[in-house]
Amino acid sequence: MILSRSNRRSGAFLPRSTPPSHGFAVGQAVRLKSTLGMAAGATDLFRVTGTMPPRDGSPQYRIRNEAESYDRVTTEDALEPASSAAGEA
Repeated sequence: MILSRSNRRSGAFLPRSTPPSHGFAVGQAVRLKSTLGMAAGATDLFRVTGTMPPRDGSPQYRIRNEAESYDRVTTEDALEPASSAAGEA
């Protein structure tokens, strides 16, 4: 456990939580989790192009679709591995 000094005057130590680790690797194929009314399609396949610091406790990623000329940023809780997406064999 990592401890950090909470208040220099009191000398009290409080546990500092370890940041969450990234569950997807750069280069890995992922899909955005489906949302109500949206069907998965071939253009829903993305590649992780980079990792970013957590936001609201969830690691963030830069992802890109081959049909798009820009990266998107999303949190890990909005992604799933491409192999576990519906319709994949």
